[in-house]
Amino acid sequence: MDEKIVFCKGGGCTAKLGAGVLSHVLERIPKGVQDKNLLIGYDSKDDAAVYQITEDVAIVQTLDFFPPMIDDPYLFGQIAAANALSDVYAMGGDVRTALNIVCFPEDMDLNILGEIMRGGSEKVMEAGGTLAGGHSLADDSVKYGLSVTGTIHPKRIYPNNQGQPGDILILTKKLGVGIICTANRIKEASVEAVEEAVSSMTTLNKQASLICRKYDIHACTDVTGFGFLGHLHEMMDGRCSCRIYAEQVPVMKQALSYADEFYLTAAAQKNRNHLEGHVKFQDVSFAMEEVLFDPQTSGGLLAAVRPEQAGELLAQLQAQGLPAGIVGEIIEKEEIEISVLG
Repeated sequence: MDEKIVFCKGGGCTAKLGAGVLSHVLERIPKGVQDKNLLIGYDSKDDAAVYQITEDVAIVQTLDFFPPMIDDPYLFGQIAAANALSDVYAMGGDVRTALNIVCFPEDMDLNILGEIMRGGSEKVMEAGGTLAGGHSLADDSVKYGLSVTGTIHPKRIYPNNQGQPGDILILTKKLGVGIICTANRIKEASVEAVEEAVSSMTTLNKQASLICRKYDIHACTDVTGFGFLGHLHEMMDGRCSCRIYAEQVPVMKQALSYADEFYLTAAAQKNRNHLEGHVKFQDVSFAMEEVLFDPQTSGGLLAAVRPEQAGELLAQLQAQGLPAGIVGEIIEKEEIEISVLG
């Protein structure tokens, strides 16, 4: 049996449940008595939970895991770990500990599992955290990720929904990894495209988060399974609207070519359906629309910053080699929540 065929059947953040289905379920779950120390939790759509311990310390809790989106087990481990760690950085926190989450077929080569966990462990160490254990299950397919604990000052949390009219939106990574991984799975992606996608997915958002902390960030999220527009929709939170300038959005160029060839994901179509009525495109190509709906695995940070600080923040991010770009601005609430202009 060819292990690679079994190993990679399509995963990453494209495997996540759609936002619409998820909201329908979550709103019916009993919540219990609200804890005043739970600063961010079930009543928001934020990236992680935040619980205050002392006047100066709160813990950040998150978890994420998924099936492989790439054949190389070591790289998959790195990507899955970077993706899970990203939620702590999106909140403005520091990684402290992580626990492995593993599903693995008992009849598959255990060296593959070893490579996955080696990749994950290296990313935890790069984040400055400690891998403290984990849990494993025998399953019919591979899944891997982390439960992560971080720390943050209770007054320095980045919520994802407190952007203000006038704020400038900055994205720290290029979009398009979901489309490229789809093309790669059917052997249509170039080596260069795959290398660019893997490099992006294995890059921690640690440096971007540290740079952002020098500025007045009103809202921040990481762009993952709901795509750029889906996470932007959560940022607006029914309070504000925004304008996005498509030509300024950092994009992996070959992702646009593959979108034109219809190497698309079902998850992107779920994102498009979920956002119907919230997004309006003007002079934007079909390929660019697809990239904006494309589920990202270990995507970049999307931050809302004071307009007078945006240029300096962008320069700082780019000076560290990050392909960041100013992608739009938040405005007062309008009938259309997200206007994407070509």
